[in-house]
Amino acid sequence: MLLNRRKFLAAGLSLPLVPTAMAEEASGALWPPAEHFLIWPSVPPGQSPNPPIPRAETVPEVDDAIRISGVAHPELSVFRPRRVNGAALLILAGGSYSSLVMRSAGWCGPRLEALGYTLFVLTYRLPGEGWSHRSDTPLQDAQRAMRVIRHRAAEYALDPARIGVLGFSAGGHLAASLATGYDDAVYDGVDIADEQSARPMFCGLLYPVITMRPPFAHEPSCENLLGPNPGLNLVTARSPQLHITSATPACFLAHALDDTAVAPDNSLLMLAALREKKVAAELHLFEEGGHGFGFKPSDGTSATDSWPDLFQTWLARHSI
Repeated sequence: MLLNRRKFLAAGLSLPLVPTAMAEEASGALWPPAEHFLIWPSVPPGQSPNPPIPRAETVPEVDDAIRISGVAHPELSVFRPRRVNGAALLILAGGSYSSLVMRSAGWCGPRLEALGYTLFVLTYRLPGEGWSHRSDTPLQDAQRAMRVIRHRAAEYALDPARIGVLGFSAGGHLAASLATGYDDAVYDGVDIADEQSARPMFCGLLYPVITMRPPFAHEPSCENLLGPNPGLNLVTARSPQLHITSATPACFLAHALDDTAVAPDNSLLMLAALREKKVAAELHLFEEGGHGFGFKPSDGTSATDSWPDLFQTWLARHSI
């Protein structure tokens, strides 16, 4: 089922999210949740005269999932826990930078919400949809989202110093880019929120795309982010393992060795670079699990089901 621009507008919701009734019809899941808001006060940076047209469709291979593209106005969708622990996670979904595969916060939400984390799921812009400086576009949204969350921390009873990022697949690349490029000047400040730091306190990376260099680059993500035939300087600029410093936040990584979509070598490269700079890091390699295990509801039969517990133990060890 494909949703066109007119139907998005008729729903009375901020673009680019799926109207409630249509989301339920298309996927059996509510998207967006009741609480969501734009991250930019007006037009996002780098918009062309012809902004992208919002689209959404079901993902047959993933239950209750919606694939979103045509993101014209990035939003944060908020999932509040019953008991707030003062910490928050900026959630970045994957989709090879050609779409966003959204499943509410269902791939990790209920378990993390039960632990008291407030979740902010970002619908970020896709680089190949007409934005200038395409390779900076997702990072612009990730930086802005982190700053807006910090600016509004009191509203959600959050400690601004306890806000991290959790990314999946291409969203893992964006999370790693934020962890290493939080201070990069990729857009001009637009309001008081941009006075906040964009540095995440911690970073979770699930089967992340990391390097843009062969032989381990995920080619679809690389081409969608950088465009065809990118130069060496651009490839280097968007390979976060090459930009780790002692100020990079601690990182948790998880990957399955039988992942045929994104080579587990991406996580190994990230771990090696973190260790070289003496940044705290932990990597879990699962024998089986394939790609996208963070999406799948736990059935108790796979070792990958344990990743939220491993992540929480790691966070607790770092006093988060």
